[in-house]
Amino acid sequence: MVENQYKARMKRKKFYINTRIKQANIDKGIIIILTGNGKGKSSSALGMVCRALGYNMKVAIAKFLKGSQITGEDMFLAKQPNVQTTHMKTGFTWDTQDKAFDTDMAQETWSKAEQYLNDDSINLVVLDELTYMISYQYLYEVQIINTLNNRPKQQHVIITGRVASQKLIELADTVSEIKDIKHAFRANIKAQKGIEL
Repeated sequence: MVENQYKARMKRKKFYINTRIKQANIDKGIIIILTGNGKGKSSSALGMVCRALGYNMKVAIAKFLKGSQITGEDMFLAKQPNVQTTHMKTGFTWDTQDKAFDTDMAQETWSKAEQYLNDDSINLVVLDELTYMISYQYLYEVQIINTLNNRPKQQHVIITGRVASQKLIELADTVSEIKDIKHAFRANIKAQKGIEL
C-alpha cells in the first residue's frame, strides 16, 4: 500500500516537472543575484564559472571590494585561458578609509566591467560584490542597470553582495538570498585556505 502511494506521488511529480520543463522555452542570457548576509555568495558564483568553463564558455570576472585579497580561486582562474579578471585596486573599505580613492577605484573597475558587458564573445560575466558599490554610492545604479539592459542578448550575469537594491532585484531573472545561521569566525576561527581564502 505504502509503495503504491509513493509511486503515485512520484508519477504526479514527474508529470508536473516534465510539464514545467516543456513550458520553459525562452532562451536568453539571464541575470542572477546572490545576496544576503550568509557565506557562499561569491563561492556560488564561482561554481557557475566552473560550469561555464566545462562547456568551453568564455568568462569575465570583475571583483569589487575584495580586490587586494588573493584567494585560491584567483590563483586557479589565472591559469584558465577562457577567463578574464579585473580586481578593484583597493582592499576592504574599512582598510582604506578613503571614500574618494575607493570611488575612483570602483569606477575604474566598473569601466572594465562595462567592456565585458559589451563584448558578445563573453558568455558569463561575474560582478562580485557589486551591490556594495551601489549602497556606498561609489557607482551610479542607473548606469549599471542601463549597461545590464543593453548587454548582448545571450550573455549571462551573476551579481553578488549583501543588500542588493530593489531595482537590481526587479531586473534580475533569479535572486537567491543566502542566510547566515552560524559562522566559524564568530567562534574566533580564522579564515581558512581553500574555504574563505
